[in-house]
Amino acid sequence: MHDPEKIRNIAIIAHIDHGKTTLLDNLLKQSKIFKEHEKVPERVMDSYDQEKERGITIFAKHTCVYYGDYKINIIDTPGHADFSGEVERVLGMVNCVLLLIDAQEGPMPQTRFVLSKALKMGLRPIVVLNKIDRPHAAPDRTLNQAFDLFLELGANDEQLDFPYIYASGFNGFAMRKLTDERKDLSPLFELIIEKAPPPPGNLNLPFLCQAATISYDDYLGRQSCGRILEGKISKGDTVVRVDRNGNHSNHKIVKIEGHLGLKKIEIPEAGAGDIVTLSGIPEVEIGDTLSDPNHIVQLPPITLAEPTVSVEFLVNTSPFVGRDGKHVTMNKLRERLLKEKRANISLKIEEIPGRDDAIRVCGRGELHLAVLIEAMRREGFELGISKPKVITKEENGITMEPLERVHVEVPESFAGTVIEDLSRRKGEMQSLDTSEHGLTTLQFLVPTRGLMGYRNDFLTRTSGLGVLTSIFDSFAPWKGEIINRLRGVLISNGPGKANGYALFNLQERGSLFVGPGDDVYEGMVVGEHARDNDLIVNATKAKQLTNVRAAGSDENIILTPPRKFTLEQAIDYIADDELVEVTPNFIRMRKLYLTENDRKRHSKD
Repeated sequence: MHDPEKIRNIAIIAHIDHGKTTLLDNLLKQSKIFKEHEKVPERVMDSYDQEKERGITIFAKHTCVYYGDYKINIIDTPGHADFSGEVERVLGMVNCVLLLIDAQEGPMPQTRFVLSKALKMGLRPIVVLNKIDRPHAAPDRTLNQAFDLFLELGANDEQLDFPYIYASGFNGFAMRKLTDERKDLSPLFELIIEKAPPPPGNLNLPFLCQAATISYDDYLGRQSCGRILEGKISKGDTVVRVDRNGNHSNHKIVKIEGHLGLKKIEIPEAGAGDIVTLSGIPEVEIGDTLSDPNHIVQLPPITLAEPTVSVEFLVNTSPFVGRDGKHVTMNKLRERLLKEKRANISLKIEEIPGRDDAIRVCGRGELHLAVLIEAMRREGFELGISKPKVITKEENGITMEPLERVHVEVPESFAGTVIEDLSRRKGEMQSLDTSEHGLTTLQFLVPTRGLMGYRNDFLTRTSGLGVLTSIFDSFAPWKGEIINRLRGVLISNGPGKANGYALFNLQERGSLFVGPGDDVYEGMVVGEHARDNDLIVNATKAKQLTNVRAAGSDENIILTPPRKFTLEQAIDYIADDELVEVTPNFIRMRKLYLTENDRKRHSKD
């Protein structure tokens, strides 16, 4: 058991893609916790399969390294705004944060969010000016911008006097001054030990801990992870769990685990300042207090910012139901979502009154929800997803909707296009700045509704050269109607396999989402119409053949490759009367209903 004075608990926070996980890779390698022959993959902390595929961190991860006789617990946090619930949850477990800022890009929207949370909790950040070796890095400018941001967010005098260091996480070096030797990360380890305060807590007081994250083990059941605030705990000890309603229950600790590098290791006992995982409390929830039976305490619950977007998870009712997945019933769907609700505190999952075919799931954004949907389809679920809706609230009889602070970086030639697009979506421009390299930086306040479906268009409108990031800012009065999708869709009029001849004739009507040989059914969205109305089409129609050979009448069919949607793109794309059908191998879109009048009107097509 370590003396709390020799422990440092830190979290690494930053905007997405500013190099947290890469820096952590090198911190782990240079702390010599891996054996010499051990092969260490890149972004080693991104262990979840979707994290590897998407190249982003989704869940906060714990690790521990030793530097001299100091034990340093490090938590890697997500940088994407949709997973900010993970950041809010773990900041209570640490006593200091490393705020990473890209020395070229400077502070970004997510930097503002995570920093404001850390400052409100009284933490004093250590600023790491990362990617110092990039050609256009401007560390002095970035440091000034960081100071301005601290000032803007109401940092106190002690927080404004923040320590800082220059680093390259990719190349594995840090330096106190720009003129120092570029050697290794020792200066960063030394700065952490010098400036990060040791965790408060006394080993001689009664045991006290709060569950900050929950994990699940097939053999041990639910496990609670948190920092021990006071006292010590040994395997076999009895603790009292106090839930958010004040109910008490006694439990025996069957296993205590700590972290070393990438591994969880069983330890016989732990004390104040240690971040540990405790097994033996089957009903534990996030925010529950665990205390000594002779000294029962209830700590304030962990509160998170409210979700801003909701979707409905529906039973799949398409003609292809059951072809692809093995879980298709409402009972299976409900059971899986309730399991998610127990461990994922930043998602809100609720029943819809009067409906037994749908469950509402609320989250921070489309990506936040898409990660859950993607996990479920990989587990063999089939389901329907409705169009996302923003969550509004009433204040003094006025309907309030969420606004997002949007940061856009585009080549100067595309700035006008983006300003026009976001203004049409009720966005208000806050700032515009063009650098000497011809890169324009724009700041907007845009209703969350206005951003839905825009990210796909944004990439097209900026020829893939733009960067758009956003983060929840505040609630503001309802901004009125916003037209998100300007074009209608092509809808299949019957079942069958899409035919090359039919698709060739249809592609002049718009862009297609299916290719020859793809299965289609009545009501399925097979393409985007070039005009603003929907069109019912026959995608299975074959060429009529005769037994007369006509010289030269056959021609080559040249088809444009179909547009393929990712899960987030499909959720973003659909209109109010459409839904996304998600199965383990397919993502399809379909109309919720087709009336007899629709069919008659389009029967000639």
